[in-house]
Amino acid sequence: MVVEEYYDGDAETLRNTRSCTKTVAGMLLGVAIDRGVVGGVDTPLEDVLGEPTPPVTLRDLLTMSSCFECNDWDEASPGNEELMYPQPDWLAFLLGLPLRDERTFSYCTAGVAALGIGLERAVGEPLSSFADGELFRPLGIERAEWHHTPQGQTFAGGGLQLTSGALLSLGELYLRDGGGLVPPDWVAESLRPHARIDAETGYGYLWWLRRFGGERCFYMTGMGGNRVHVFPDRELVAVITTTNFRRRDAHALSDRLVVEQILAA
Repeated sequence: MVVEEYYDGDAETLRNTRSCTKTVAGMLLGVAIDRGVVGGVDTPLEDVLGEPTPPVTLRDLLTMSSCFECNDWDEASPGNEELMYPQPDWLAFLLGLPLRDERTFSYCTAGVAALGIGLERAVGEPLSSFADGELFRPLGIERAEWHHTPQGQTFAGGGLQLTSGALLSLGELYLRDGGGLVPPDWVAESLRPHARIDAETGYGYLWWLRRFGGERCFYMTGMGGNRVHVFPDRELVAVITTTNFRRRDAHALSDRLVVEQILAA
């Protein structure tokens, strides 16, 4: 450990990771595939849900490239996450969305919510329990609080509360090719660019991919500037937990912290 600083709470404080939760869900899917309870990324969503759905695969949801009209970055999108939260059934919300012809990147929290519900059904236990047994307890993570849907399903799209140290352990897990918990081939495939967000940023299986200060990086990110950055060439993991949820420049602040303070040091 090079530096550890807390300006609100302490090392035992649980942090709302927001959409960093999505990346953890991707880890759990890799474990489930390795255990044989899910066939693979090309498995249709309806196979894990056990009910009819539009033609969508797990890969589509992992890469934010499904056919659903769902874009959290567009307030006018019928699938915007803010329209989902007041609904009594978040899975039904996604499955009832209009469909589009193209399958390009479109950031969709509802899709990851459905992925989590399907994974929960496939493993036959709450996703939170599966995470405890397969990832958290082996890593020494004793405290984790998940958000749940109105139907009581574990919500894979956001809101998982972990300590900053727990997030560090998850980042180190991927720095070390899965650490014997997540299959190395899943780690490698997760960190390959499967979609393109912009000229600088790619997207793997619920991991973000880009360079910071010229350094190759893969990272988790959540609203407010919450981050888990992994710089494999430096064998460096850096965790930022914040509550800048209402600041438009929250992600820019975290970018600057990474480049101007962490990498510069």
